[in-house]
Amino acid sequence: MKTFRLNFLIAAAAILTFGIPMWAHHGNAAYDDKNPITIKGTVTEFAWVNPHVQIYLDVKNDKGEVAHWSVETYSPGKLVRAGWTKDVVKPGDMVSITLIPARSGSPVGFLHKMVLPNGKELALQELDI
Repeated sequence: MKTFRLNFLIAAAAILTFGIPMWAHHGNAAYDDKNPITIKGTVTEFAWVNPHVQIYLDVKNDKGEVAHWSVETYSPGKLVRAGWTKDVVKPGDMVSITLIPARSGSPVGFLHKMVLPNGKELALQELDI
């Protein structure tokens, strides 16, 4: 009986120790929100998926070198409430994106505003969601 109680206590402690961090949601601490940048490129994929919609695009620098960017947005549910659709952007579209970049310098960021090929702006910082 003592062995059962000891095993139960060990299992409970392990669940509490390792399970609690799984409930936490990540924030935007990995992004440099003090220094937004604007990039222009060609959309290669628009992933309308949970937990965050992703926009992948190829961006050329002044030397013609291509960087493959990944830009995170909100969840599809939040974007739908803000008027977005899964067809708002398609591969091949040329877009301009203002984002907060990754602190690491990787070609990754969190979207603030996107200008579509037709000139329409979709701005996340104005969303009340």
